Amino acid sequence: MQALTVTKWRKMKRDGIPISMVTAYDYPSARLAQEAGVDAILVGDSLGNVVLGYDTTLPVTLDDMIHHARAVRRGAPDTFVVVDMPFLTYRLGPESTLRNAGRLMQETGAQAVKLEGGADIAHEVAALTAAGIPVMGHIGLQPQSVHQVGGYRVQGRREEDIRRLVDDAKALEQAGAFAVVLELMTNDAAEAVTKSLGIPTIGIGAGAGCDGQVLVFHDMIRYASPYRSKRFVKTYADVGTVIREAIAAYVRDVKARAFPGPEHSFEGEPEPAAQPYGGGEAKRDADD
Repeated sequence: MQALTVTKWRKMKRDGIPISMVTAYDYPSARLAQEAGVDAILVGDSLGNVVLGYDTTLPVTLDDMIHHARAVRRGAPDTFVVVDMPFLTYRLGPESTLRNAGRLMQETGAQAVKLEGGADIAHEVAALTAAGIPVMGHIGLQPQSVHQVGGYRVQGRREEDIRRLVDDAKALEQAGAFAVVLELMTNDAAEAVTKSLGIPTIGIGAGAGCDGQVLVFHDMIRYASPYRSKRFVKTYADVGTVIREAIAAYVRDVKARAFPGPEHSFEGEPEPAAQPYGGGEAKRDADD
């Protein structure tokens, strides 16, 4: 399988070919995602919630993203990888944004970065694309602004909100973004944005009218405890229950001294049989 390129993203939209994208935060999940045939992998700052145990994405640092993206790149060397720019590594002016995005690209081997925001960050997106850094936009619900917007609320319920989302998406496209993530917005809003753009939209909780979809790896396979159901997530497996039950079985075996068994243990090599007269030559001499 050949990895996507920025130009192929546009072609897939023109040809009506849906784009499949999942998050991954480490080597094994990235390896499995590539083997499963996903079109692209997002190393999201959602790793703060999913694998680092934070309540929000805000504590995630640039070094965190670099560390996890390197592992993902090793696991999926033949897949298009996008890395989130974490909280306050942009919106500080084009120079700082370029420096931080440059680190992500140089130190991880990723093909693109992703920024949350619309027209308000278009000038920074333009600076990145002018420097040769592909940018994926992100509008709708923006988790890095969760405190400002008052929680995880569905976007685009009113006509004026839809117009604003369309304007934001167009500003990102004009600034050079090659795709835009649409998160947690109404079907009408997502369809309006998608139809207004020449670049693909990738939905998460934004309905079926987008050009592609992205889901969190751990959500689609319920790899979490406790798992909180989300309306926009389809469960494809329940590995959390399988893992929990497997570990519980191991604990029971250890307590019952049923593990390790003989088949899991090693014995020393048997000693060679003793020769009563020493070596073989000495024995033959004695027989003679």
